[in-house]
Amino acid sequence: MADSDLAAWFQRIPHITKYWFTGSVVLPLAARFGLVNPYYLILVYELIKKFQLWRPVTALFYYPITPQTGFQYLIMIYFLYSYSLRLETGIFDGRPADYLCMLLFNWAAIVLIALFVNLHVLLEPMVLSVLYVWCQANKDVVVQFWFGTQFKAMYLPWVLAVFNMILHGGIANELTGIVVGHLYFFLAFKYPQEFGGPSLLHTPQFL
Repeated sequence: MADSDLAAWFQRIPHITKYWFTGSVVLPLAARFGLVNPYYLILVYELIKKFQLWRPVTALFYYPITPQTGFQYLIMIYFLYSYSLRLETGIFDGRPADYLCMLLFNWAAIVLIALFVNLHVLLEPMVLSVLYVWCQANKDVVVQFWFGTQFKAMYLPWVLAVFNMILHGGIANELTGIVVGHLYFFLAFKYPQEFGGPSLLHTPQFL
């Protein structure tokens, strides 16, 4: 891809997805090449109490890139770009403030859970929460996974959770993202539309 084509592609990315995608590329690479100490980027409760208040934000964008995690990072960045783009240009099309509100809600919920379960890096659960919302909003759409396997989108978050558990032996990040994504989808869509309840999430006017 020529430089002009790359620039044109980048300019076409919707604003919120663009900023999140860019931060999630720049910050991990800066840490990987020694431009910033990764320890200052992760979520550590004891250090937040010492007024290192940037950590919940930097932990959202940071991911430790190593020879062992590089492939996982690339997959996660692909999912971030793909499903954030689909949400921002899909059910949130023309409503960037509502999409930003969703991201802020998910981020705040993930930070709270992470402090209790001792998660230090939030990019993966955040991506899973966004992917979960898209999958529930498009639950009957058929998606493709590894080796050409196909299934309905509603199963994708769980397939990813099992897949990562097999590969890496852990599931806390995935479950956190799924729980938060489900909480948002239930409050914003399922409860008002299927149960006839009031809308429980409102976008602040300042957004």
